[in-house]
Amino acid sequence: MQRMIRRRRSQAVTNYAKRIAGIKSGLPRVVVRKSNRGVMMQVTTYTDKGDKVLAMANSGELRQFGWEPRSNMPTAYLTGMLLAKKAGMKDKECILDIGIYRPVKGSVVFAAAKGSKDNGMAIAANIEIDEKRLSGKHIAEYAKAGAGKVQFAAYSKANFDVQKLDEKFEAVKKQLMVK
Repeated sequence: MQRMIRRRRSQAVTNYAKRIAGIKSGLPRVVVRKSNRGVMMQVTTYTDKGDKVLAMANSGELRQFGWEPRSNMPTAYLTGMLLAKKAGMKDKECILDIGIYRPVKGSVVFAAAKGSKDNGMAIAANIEIDEKRLSGKHIAEYAKAGAGKVQFAAYSKANFDVQKLDEKFEAVKKQLMVK
């Protein structure tokens, strides 16, 4: 066990000071992890035998709602909304666990947390996000300007119109809202 702890600390995979502080709170943790391809979120609680996952959402699941996921702010926000819908923890207080990511204002991990918070989860964290960037309007405007054909090749391959990204965002958001 000690060998694993030292290995995870030396590889900068786990910040044990943050983890212990989160566990001591006794509240469920909303875990947000970002990769180059998408966003993954979980609601976990601590048990003596290991963490127990109560609910999980992956950005790839957004395809069933008509969204083409990437690792960007609109996808992260919608993934957060999906987690809140799946977890069914309306108004139950949780803490945010961003792992080893730096808490940079307006980052993708905070967009995911904002999505969960906007869909009813009570996350105890100070989340500051530029609302205009959540819908992907800035991405659509960039695509309309004719720039970035290489950046949007994956969207084109999936028959997803990037120029209407903000419109599609609103449609998917309506589907994910908890009533």
